[in-house]
Amino acid sequence: FGTFMSFVIEFEKECKSLFGSGYVWLVENVKGDLSIISTINANNPITVAYNPILCIDLWEHAYYLDYKNDRTTYVENFWKFIDWNIINERLQ
Repeated sequence: FGTFMSFVIEFEKECKSLFGSGYVWLVENVKGDLSIISTINANNPITVAYNPILCIDLWEHAYYLDYKNDRTTYVENFWKFIDWNIINERLQ
């Protein structure tokens, strides 16, 4: 991704492009390369040989009580709640 900000931009872009219910993931493939992918409904990246590193739940139930229909603000605030030490451990 080059920089952390580039990663955030790409991740949020994927979130905004997901229509309906699903998830956006930072995943690692068997070669150790990182990608951002989205899955719909209850699909998950483990079923296609990806190691999930980070995930955001974009089902309406995940954000409606706090954000109503404002998915964009939910996604922007997502970064405040991540324990980067745990994410780092998943990459090792």
